[in-house]
Amino acid sequence: MTSLVRHVTFDSSDAYRLGQFWAAVLDGSVDGDASPGDPEVLVNTPGSTLLFIAVPDAKTVKNRVHVDLQPQDRSRDEEVARVLDLGATVVGDHRNPDGTGWVTLADPEGNEFCVERSAAERAQTS
Repeated sequence: MTSLVRHVTFDSSDAYRLGQFWAAVLDGSVDGDASPGDPEVLVNTPGSTLLFIAVPDAKTVKNRVHVDLQPQDRSRDEEVARVLDLGATVVGDHRNPDGTGWVTLADPEGNEFCVERSAAERAQTS
């Protein structure tokens, strides 16, 4: 028997607000029982379940683990623009002139994540 990852957990200062951000990013949904002020919020997405837990500590250092997103129906650059519109900020732009590379972003509470090229974009440069 092996273990499975049940969900990925994010510490947050506002679990509901951060859960709403990630639900929008990943075309998911906040659990129907969740409401503002809840200390734990589940977000169900087509590929995973995320859990946001309110903690009293502020984020102070770089993540040791982060999420890499691969757009499915748009380009990397279109996805970066969309996620920035949802409230993310750019931490580092690692795009190369040949179209390779990624962009490191931060969610509204500073958790880093990357947006990579889509599978279609990868196929074009292979």
